[in-house]
Amino acid sequence: MQTTSPTTRGELLAAILETNKALVVRYLAGFNDVTHVRQTPDLPNHLAWQLGHLAFTIHRVAAMLDAQPLPTKDFITADGFGGSREKGYFDTEAIVFGSRPEKRHDRFPKLERCTEIFSSACDRLSAAAAAVPDARLDEVVPWGQAQFPLWALIARMVFHNGFHTGQIADMRRALSFKSVFA
Repeated sequence: MQTTSPTTRGELLAAILETNKALVVRYLAGFNDVTHVRQTPDLPNHLAWQLGHLAFTIHRVAAMLDAQPLPTKDFITADGFGGSREKGYFDTEAIVFGSRPEKRHDRFPKLERCTEIFSSACDRLSAAAAAVPDARLDEVVPWGQAQFPLWALIARMVFHNGFHTGQIADMRRALSFKSVFA
């Protein structure tokens, strides 16, 4: 985590992203290699799906800043069933918006690896945001059905992480986990 005050908008966004990552990871306490792929009643996503989805989305934004591809050690693009517990990667088609979480344990990485992939995606976007010239943050880019300045799209990732952290909090209650505030 940055210990000095940010001097650019990119550094400020990077510091916010770093804080946000720590808040999301806080909600992972108590999950294990079984519960991280458990689908709870009336809730849309399991934890492994959410971490993969968040990491994938964050990498897409980071690529707009650093022009680097999606890390092949963390992701493949197949038919939605190509993810691997043992090899430790996600199939992008299994975690994109609108996909349905697969319940099979063998198609999602173990919890530690899911967390590592999410954390490295956050680190990549944070580093890219801190390194980009301030003026570039005003560049308008397409995202879904809309267009956003890069600075707003980076901020949107913080909201997106928070949205899914709310789902994780609901899962924690459904699984009778202790509060992260205890």
